[in-house]
Amino acid sequence: MDLGLAGRRALVCASSKGLGKACAVQLGLEGVELTLVARTASPLEATAEEIRQESGVAVRTVAVDITTAEGRDAALHACPEPDILITNAGGPPPGDFRDWDRNDWIAALDANMLTPIELIKATVDGMIARKFGRIVNITSSAVKAPIDILGLSNGARAGLTGFVAGLARKTVAHNVTINNLLPGPFETERLHNTLTALATKTGTSFEEAYETRRRGNPAQRFGDPVEFGQACAFLCGAQSGFITGQNLLLDGGAFPGTF
Repeated sequence: MDLGLAGRRALVCASSKGLGKACAVQLGLEGVELTLVARTASPLEATAEEIRQESGVAVRTVAVDITTAEGRDAALHACPEPDILITNAGGPPPGDFRDWDRNDWIAALDANMLTPIELIKATVDGMIARKFGRIVNITSSAVKAPIDILGLSNGARAGLTGFVAGLARKTVAHNVTINNLLPGPFETERLHNTLTALATKTGTSFEEAYETRRRGNPAQRFGDPVEFGQACAFLCGAQSGFITGQNLLLDGGAFPGTF
């Protein structure tokens, strides 16, 4: 399927690796000009060069902390009129809510709620004026099924989800959609780091922790980041203008509910 995206411009956050990179790669294959953002320059530029070689599209890189006002200004200066915005940030650390203070909560809100909102605020009116816009927020399956040790993430991402639910109904009449992608366990560096920490905590090997988690998923495997990127690209496509305010769960069937 041709998604009708050739020549569009996308700003993709946290895109040097993991699921952000997967989204950028698939958009590049659809002919989208990319501006990639991440904190560290070297892996970011390596990803950009990989995409250039694979798809031939123009790729800019901006090595900044997108959770700061200065970082957002730099990213938007490099890509002032994106047709596509992919918001993404690493999740806050797990733990017991009794150990978190106000600074912990503010950091989580800045990264996983307020930064996406600020980026949407800076770009959505231009999308409305041009009669095309696709905003996709990478959140977490924990929005659908909260995990007790991920309280910071649960709270911050749920706040973003509530905000999007209201705004998405206002922008869709102008062919500007806003949706959320909720990943479960995908084969990424972050998953491996989490399983390594779990193995250390429980006194097992990484291999044992990996297999236990894998077998615990109805799909009997972890997600392939390529699958995630393709889902993102579809939501950004010209054919997806009737989908807005939705939370697309990609978790291999782990969530046991009907809705």
